[in-house]
Amino acid sequence: MHALYVFSVWLHILAATVWIGGMLFLVLVIVPWLRRGGSSDAAVFLRETGERFRNVGWACFVILAITGTFNLWARGVRLSDFTRAEWLQSPFGKMVIVKLSAFLLVLLVSAAHDFVVGPRATRAIADDPSSPQARAERRRAALLGRFNVLLALLLVAAGVMLVRGTPW
Repeated sequence: MHALYVFSVWLHILAATVWIGGMLFLVLVIVPWLRRGGSSDAAVFLRETGERFRNVGWACFVILAITGTFNLWARGVRLSDFTRAEWLQSPFGKMVIVKLSAFLLVLLVSAAHDFVVGPRATRAIADDPSSPQARAERRRAALLGRFNVLLALLLVAAGVMLVRGTPW
């Protein structure tokens, strides 16, 4: 059982690394580079890259949900714990709630970005990159993307505090 738990933790960390690393690469490398390039080529590249990474990201979310659930179970957390006040008030219980809440928010923000705002922005940029609509849509997509990066960093911090304890 211990070997399965270690494998699950490894897979969980790997999925988080792929997801967060991909987001950071897009935000810190690809998007700034595309801002300096040709607008029509940039729109196609961003759309195709975004669509491919969307599939990777959502696969990571599935892996994270499955391994995260298993990891909590392996550490002794049961559904009934979520109804026990003393568990919910414990530092571990609070951090589990923070991490689960942040993960649910990531899923909502990602769905909005990946299936609504991002595609709308890439269409507007492809139609007319210099239009006010394209700029507004790009800002919305960028804002959601950056917010998701911050949530991802919160998830990493919560994960560290789950296994190493809180600093307070």
